[in-house]
Amino acid sequence: MNALYIFLGMVGPWQWIIIGLAILLLFGGKKLPELMKGLGGGIKEFKKATKDDADEDKKEEEKK
Repeated sequence: MNALYIFLGMVGPWQWIIIGLAILLLFGGKKLPELMKGLGGGIKEFKKATKDDADEDKKEEEKK
């Protein structure tokens, strides 16, 4: 895990711009908003599921 932090620390702003341009070239300008919308929806569902799970745990502890 430590190696990941070192790697991310070594990536500067110009590298992020190049990575972004590469993604734009691979997926195209029209497909990119759809991909981001799907990613955002997935994150939203994950947060909802995590919250629901925490709520269920809290209810079980209250019953005890």
